Amino acid sequence: MARDAIQKDVIKAFLGDDTEFKGLLTFEGTVRIDGKFEGEIVTEDNLIIGEKAHIRAEIKVGSVLIQGTVEGNIHASKKVQISNKGKLIGNIHTAALQIEDGAVLEGSVSMMRGEEKKLRVLPGKKDALESVPRLTGLDRPEAPAASA
Repeated sequence: MARDAIQKDVIKAFLGDDTEFKGLLTFEGTVRIDGKFEGEIVTEDNLIIGEKAHIRAEIKVGSVLIQGTVEGNIHASKKVQISNKGKLIGNIHTAALQIEDGAVLEGSVSMMRGEEKKLRVLPGKKDALESVPRLTGLDRPEAPAASA
């Protein structure tokens, strides 16, 4: 299970359940928060939010595992996981999402594949998608006629 893979990574920093921190948190590797955090979290790596954690932050990470409470938006380039005890009040933008039974999510989810992230309208081009074939009513195969 991917959750186990994140938990088995070496935790480089740990904010215990009696910890309160406000500000900008940036790091490399895996960090676990069990206390209270308010501000912004930025990394290309892994964040673990423990069961006792209460986070009020804008979060931009590679992957995040939510076991506690998060209030704020999450942008995860790889994956967002919400455990059965996790609660997220905010929007998610990610490539992959896993939500266990019992988890709470109050917000919207936007998911994109790697190819879609690279799609951009170039300057001077009216429509970057003009060359993409589209199905119209005439492009659909005809249904076989019913026999009498």
